[in-house]
Amino acid sequence: MITSLIRIHNAAFSTLERLTTNWLPGLFARFAFASVLAVYYYSSVQTKIGSGLFGLFKISDAAYYQIAPTIVDAAGNDVANVAFFPWTMIVYLGTYAELLLPVLIILGLFTRLASLGMIGFIAVQSFVDVMFHDIGAEATGAMFDRFPDAAILDQRLLWIVPLVFLIIKGAGSISFDALISKRI
Repeated sequence: MITSLIRIHNAAFSTLERLTTNWLPGLFARFAFASVLAVYYYSSVQTKIGSGLFGLFKISDAAYYQIAPTIVDAAGNDVANVAFFPWTMIVYLGTYAELLLPVLIILGLFTRLASLGMIGFIAVQSFVDVMFHDIGAEATGAMFDRFPDAAILDQRLLWIVPLVFLIIKGAGSISFDALISKRI
């Protein structure tokens, strides 16, 4: 009887794997990323750029205050006094990374590189949140504790899980990456 159950189990799940392995995991990882983080990042980037289509090319003062508030304070609260290297460059790169990387991931375009970049972005974002936005050590939580929703590090670890999957396995057959690879 146990052997029959194992055989049924193996047949069912090997069939499921065979039917979905090329398209579902990558699509689902991108869907999870979009579902959990796309609106979050879109809303965040809206506070850093100007309005309208050409607003994409105008980084607002708010971007400096959000990304490097202590640097703006040290510059006399005038973003014009913030040094180009590294701070203004960091603000521009961070703002455009926050805008472009999620779009690339959702579309499945240059997915592995975009996911790697997004993990780097999340790491820097977490550092900025802890160091510059006064999210202290008590709010960062500890790994393997019993408070999964109260800790920034636990939250950010869950954010990067689908990204790690996409780096390793790619976007799958329903993606622009797949379309491009078929044309090459």
